[in-house]
Amino acid sequence: MAAKRIVIGISGATGFAYGIKALELLKPMDIQTHLVVSKAAKITGHYEHSQSQLAQLQSLADVVYAIDNIGAAIASGSFKTMGMLVAPCSMRTLSAIANSLSDNLLTRAADVVLKERRRLVLMTREAPLHLGHIKNMEAVTLMGGIIFPPVPALYQHIESVDDIITHSVARALDLFDIDVPCLPRWGEDMHLNQKSE
Repeated sequence: MAAKRIVIGISGATGFAYGIKALELLKPMDIQTHLVVSKAAKITGHYEHSQSQLAQLQSLADVVYAIDNIGAAIASGSFKTMGMLVAPCSMRTLSAIANSLSDNLLTRAADVVLKERRRLVLMTREAPLHLGHIKNMEAVTLMGGIIFPPVPALYQHIESVDDIITHSVARALDLFDIDVPCLPRWGEDMHLNQKSE
């Protein structure tokens, strides 16, 4: 049986840690990770992380592609994957995907996922939103993609920023039917005191 594969895109919005966390959570699983990082994301990554953390990123992914490698495997629909997670997703990348502008490998891979009717999840990072952002989100949604802003779930009694990031990314991976063991589930792992009415 062929190995399961997922594409991880990291674009230039703040929140490089979401992409790192996705790779960390997927590493122990029997799922191949195919990583592509935009030029703007590399700049953001240098602001948000140390050189050693950025170097570790390469080792977390099974396959790493250059952003301008349009001939890469993930640029073809014949290369089967579970889909693609863009974490984080900048408004520039959202706009390119919404308008089918395959101007680099990240946006081309996303376009392939949409045309093949596979799962595309965009962890969009921006606030506040103007109408152009919202219309691009609508366009992607109408094409079958999922807009998934990383919104903290405060009911889980978070103790660190890493808790917030882990929960958001685990929920995003849940949309691919990837069961992340550390994800607390309402009504299952979370024992809440609820009075029956």
